[in-house]
Amino acid sequence: MAEDAAHGNWLKQDIDPAVLGALVHLYRAEVSRSTNWRGRLDNTTNWAVVTTGIALSATFSNTQASPLPMVLVGLLVTVFLLFEARRYRYYNMFRARARLLEIDVYAPLLDGQKLSARKGWNTLLADDLRMPHYHISYVRAAGRRLRSNYCWILAIQAIAYYGKLAIHPVPMTSLHDVMVRAAIGPVPGELVIVAGILFHGGWAVFALITYRLDQLHRRKRQSHMAHE
Repeated sequence: MAEDAAHGNWLKQDIDPAVLGALVHLYRAEVSRSTNWRGRLDNTTNWAVVTTGIALSATFSNTQASPLPMVLVGLLVTVFLLFEARRYRYYNMFRARARLLEIDVYAPLLDGQKLSARKGWNTLLADDLRMPHYHISYVRAAGRRLRSNYCWILAIQAIAYYGKLAIHPVPMTSLHDVMVRAAIGPVPGELVIVAGILFHGGWAVFALITYRLDQLHRRKRQSHMAHE
């Protein structure tokens, strides 16, 4: 009886059942697309983790091993981050469509409300399907992936590099030891250390700036489709 009463409270939808069925298939397609791109994001992160692990193994394999692999892997991780930012823009596009359908179609249906086009969700979705476009800039996408995953990978890389300089071939006794060990060929150790600090400090500043940009965009958002 309770189930019948609850079912009776549901309003009859004005939307055509065929159209509703098409929306269901569209939602499944967008979820499938976003899932596929999510897998590609994970693959790029895995590459960064694996290459960092290989560099760690090579650097700490013996006391005479060069710390150079840890320097090079920092550059390689940066390349993976840039790849992943591009992939995230595709993932975000399909996720935004699926989220729009969840909020403006499925949520009202489950609440027993009539679907309304007053919010403009149908126009937003139609325009996005007709003229696909990214919902987030490349810079903000890179910032999100940096804050989510790559900040930890880069932090491990930095700690491992400076740890290598401090303990191999023997524990350091002065700051001069670190400078000597950090030298790469004709490049003095002081310059290498400063470059490393600027490299990681720059990423920290970049993460903070893009975080602020995300906050500003979320405050100004006009719809769920443009929420990113």
